[in-house]
Amino acid sequence: MKDYLRRTWAEVDIDALKHNFDVIRRTAQPKAKIICVIKADAYGHGAVFLGRLYEKMGADGFAVSNIEEAMQLRENGIRLPVLILGFTPATLAKELSQNHISQAVFSEEYAKELSAEAVRQNVIVDIHIKVDTGMSRIGFMYQNIERDSDSVRQIERACRQPHLNPAGIFTHFALADEAAEGQAATEHQLACFADAVERLKADGYEFPLVHCSNSGAIIDYPHAHFNGVRAGIILYGLAPSPKLKDKMDLQPVMTIKSVVAQVKTIDAGTPVSYGGTFVADKKMTVATVPIGYADGYTRSLGSRAYMVVKGRKAPVIGRVCMDQLMLDISGIDGVHSGDEVTVIGDGTNGSMTFDDIAAMTGTINYEVVCLVGKRVPRVYLHHGKNIGIMDTLRSQN
Repeated sequence: MKDYLRRTWAEVDIDALKHNFDVIRRTAQPKAKIICVIKADAYGHGAVFLGRLYEKMGADGFAVSNIEEAMQLRENGIRLPVLILGFTPATLAKELSQNHISQAVFSEEYAKELSAEAVRQNVIVDIHIKVDTGMSRIGFMYQNIERDSDSVRQIERACRQPHLNPAGIFTHFALADEAAEGQAATEHQLACFADAVERLKADGYEFPLVHCSNSGAIIDYPHAHFNGVRAGIILYGLAPSPKLKDKMDLQPVMTIKSVVAQVKTIDAGTPVSYGGTFVADKKMTVATVPIGYADGYTRSLGSRAYMVVKGRKAPVIGRVCMDQLMLDISGIDGVHSGDEVTVIGDGTNGSMTFDDIAAMTGTINYEVVCLVGKRVPRVYLHHGKNIGIMDTLRSQN
């Protein structure tokens, strides 16, 4: 038995990760720095372990969602530049400064609050100006060049606030992953962003790092790379949308595995799992697998999805429980307790992929990987050998 095999685990293929990083490096414009987006625990893959690897691979920096994620990197010895994309309480100015963490500034009001705290705490905080060119989420509103021209003045006043150091400016595309259907909106966002950058430059405000390309724009909008790109889902071998699935040579990084806990035979008319929503219509062989919705395998997959056992597809029958589920393994010979089950894979052995699960449940692959539970150990494989395990319930290597 493998030294990490317990009940359910995720295998993270470091060779695939390196392949994807190299493809991104070749695709991005030569002058563009590669900012690896490792928020949400690196999309469920393990931010600390992968952050250390990205440093060795030649990444230029990281982007995270919040200060907790940023501090996790710093407390584990990761020293590359880190940008917080979302909100941080201004009272944490000193923590931002002392740990060399850059903060997104999205309004003049927030800039003043952060500046006041930086002055009070006697620190300098690096900031990246966030421009809202079409997401309507956070950022200085600049979705219409004529209507929103006052935002340029607001940005300039934000940049002049004492003890703030403008280190970058960025925006985020809403439809860059929609192929031709998103082109007009994306080009409009790009035009707004470029106009804001040029107006600021004309007024004497230049930023060392200018970035707006997310994964979709890295693939489809090379003219939007400026001098930095933010690689997210494509690092992990998944396309940002089905429309871009075959436009980059990506290798899936994560595979979810489990084992057979028990094998039993049930007669026709026997109900399976909660609610008795599945009733055997004939004599069946059933395998119980120790994975459930608490591990991120959602309840909606009951009696819809399948897993791979001994190279054969085995349908999930009945409702998915919190910690277990049942498979119909009728016709698959020689299945025993402890046998390996491929829950989600890359499709090469007939397994369902993260894209398949996303399509089946009406969501996106981002959500499926992020939902893989914390109690599922991440096992890092290099050339097929275990080089580390992240187990949040016991220890982290």
